[in-house]
Amino acid sequence: MTDKKVKYGILSTAKIAETQLVPALKDAKNAELYAVASQSGKEQAAATRWGAPFHYDNYRTLLKDPDIDAVYIPLPNSLHQQWAIEAMKNGKHVLLEKPAALKSDDIIAISAAAKEFKVQWMEAFMYQFHPQHVYVKQLLKDHKIGEVKRFRSHFSFLLDLESDNIRLKKSLGGGALMDIGCYSVHAARDLLQEEPIKVFSNARKLSNDSVDISSSSILTFEHVDAVIDCSFAEPPSNTYEIIGTEGSISVPHAFRPDASPDGGKGRVIVKDRSGSVVEDVFFEGNAYQLQVEHFSDCILNHKEPIYNGEQSYNNMRIIEALYQSQG
Repeated sequence: MTDKKVKYGILSTAKIAETQLVPALKDAKNAELYAVASQSGKEQAAATRWGAPFHYDNYRTLLKDPDIDAVYIPLPNSLHQQWAIEAMKNGKHVLLEKPAALKSDDIIAISAAAKEFKVQWMEAFMYQFHPQHVYVKQLLKDHKIGEVKRFRSHFSFLLDLESDNIRLKKSLGGGALMDIGCYSVHAARDLLQEEPIKVFSNARKLSNDSVDISSSSILTFEHVDAVIDCSFAEPPSNTYEIIGTEGSISVPHAFRPDASPDGGKGRVIVKDRSGSVVEDVFFEGNAYQLQVEHFSDCILNHKEPIYNGEQSYNNMRIIEALYQSQG
């Protein structure tokens, strides 16, 4: 046991850092917020709001601070690879916001740098650390719903499609599949514990930048079909359902349980083969905090994260194949 805490720096003042990671760092048992850097002059105000002891007016200066152990990178997707490797060259461990990069080759480069500079890195699919997801995996292990036959997932929210949002910019790695569909791809692979044999996707795109604003995809596994929908043009929803020969498991707030109407709790509903509810269980927990604590524990105890570079590579290969099938 150790009382040591991992000191984190944050590259940028992104909203997700302020609303999710900063509170998670403050609540984590083995981590602390140490510094923030911005290249747009917002670092001092952010440091004051967040309670960060130090702030820097550019990313490289933060990375050269010898007291910082790890960095969280919530920059636009197109900048992930560059700054992850730059951080690693400076001996920093990296918690990298999803998707980790734009191509699977970029993830190979990130993992190679981590190995070369002897640091840890992890793609930030935070939802997988929430107790509800852990419980679903145990239900599947116990064959609660028999043999799994189908996986369904839907992730959507309403985005102003006339806005200047980076999610609508193809050059920055935007697109519904890249931004939110990646969660469903990850969940299918993680819950089924295998890789798909073939995939297909159809998308609706913005005419001005050809970025996908919604898509419907099919992932064909050896014995299971996975259907994945995502959209920037539909009301908020983030669910997954697993259907088996003896019943089903549904998670109505799968990826953002913190935003659920059930007081921010996760929920798992199990039905038998007749459709009767046999379990309706609620789970408390902060997925972001649990993610930070897991990654920090890996740093402190020199362990590989449960979601490693190979897994990130495999997830991105599927996303690449889905985009390729869209044409």
